[in-house]
Amino acid sequence: MPQLPDRPDLDQLRRQARELHRAAETGDAASLYRLHAVSDKVTLSTAQLALAREYGFPSWRRLRDEVDRRRATPDVLIADADEIAGQYADRPQLRPILDAVLAALPPLGPVTAQARRTCVSFVSPRRTFAAAEATTKSRVDLGLRLDGVTPEGRLLAARNMNAGSMNLRIALTGPGDVDDEVREWLRRAYDASVAPPAPRRPARRPGAVAGTMAVLIDGFDLPGLTCAPGPEGEHRSVHVALSGKDTSRPFLDMPGRGGARALEPVPGDAPSARWEAAVTVRRDDDGFDFAGPFVRGVRDDRHLGLVWGDVPGDGTLRLFRGLKMRLVDVDPALVEAALRPGRRLVARIRLTDASGNPICARVHPPYLTWSVEPAEPA
Repeated sequence: MPQLPDRPDLDQLRRQARELHRAAETGDAASLYRLHAVSDKVTLSTAQLALAREYGFPSWRRLRDEVDRRRATPDVLIADADEIAGQYADRPQLRPILDAVLAALPPLGPVTAQARRTCVSFVSPRRTFAAAEATTKSRVDLGLRLDGVTPEGRLLAARNMNAGSMNLRIALTGPGDVDDEVREWLRRAYDASVAPPAPRRPARRPGAVAGTMAVLIDGFDLPGLTCAPGPEGEHRSVHVALSGKDTSRPFLDMPGRGGARALEPVPGDAPSARWEAAVTVRRDDDGFDFAGPFVRGVRDDRHLGLVWGDVPGDGTLRLFRGLKMRLVDVDPALVEAALRPGRRLVARIRLTDASGNPICARVHPPYLTWSVEPAEPA
């Protein structure tokens, strides 16, 4: 499915619809196929509807409203532009990375970019939520203020950044690193910055244990042993593994990952990959919560994680991407069913994205489906 640009042009979309309509009128098979996916009629309105559906909108009007909304979003206000330019005067090769970060900010809402010593801070109407710092000659660190989020995957601890309020960072070595995962983290940091402070409440008491849920992760369509998902270069010994701290299974160490291990690594050219995990399920007034050695994230982001990395043969996995399968997104009725004796929760996940690279970040349908099936006999 094509993605609508952050700053779409309605006139260009109208031209695309007209060109699609004209091509269908001349009998072009591909164009007719696109129109017939929504209607038997070969009209301009049908072409507009087909285009809207391809962009993920139910109607042309909804697509047009979204374009108007995005076009109305204010651009980033850049203060101290000369000082910002000066930070990159001796490393111009890094300026495109900063520009890619700036380009990702307008959809978030009002943002001001301010020069602060050796970094550029990004300020929402309430507070600073992110910062970009040219840390080395080949890397820009994107700092994020995300209270309660622990380092994992591409999220690293923000040590030694001049933007002192940042607790996390993502290393960016090229503009292509500012991908959907980075934009999602920026969105979370921005939303947290503009939200009113939560009222203080007593510490939550752990809910009553509802049981232990068996989870099977069934991975298919692996991407192969080589890939180049970003500007960091080609990876030649790609493996995928379950993230966790269980020492009873085969594992590879992940340097600099706080004790997390790559459990039961599988080569990227394997026909499939399967992992089993036991998850403790608790129940309280807010519903289900999840815990255990394989569960990561805060309460509203509990998830199971897979990690992608190069395996050089020295007992380590050099992580370059990670993905999350959010348990909090699972239908509670499925959790109830999976807790019954002889049942288990099954996550079927396609491990290659639309570009042919290892899938990463938060995985959504149709790449990930959840179901409940009978457990295999012990």
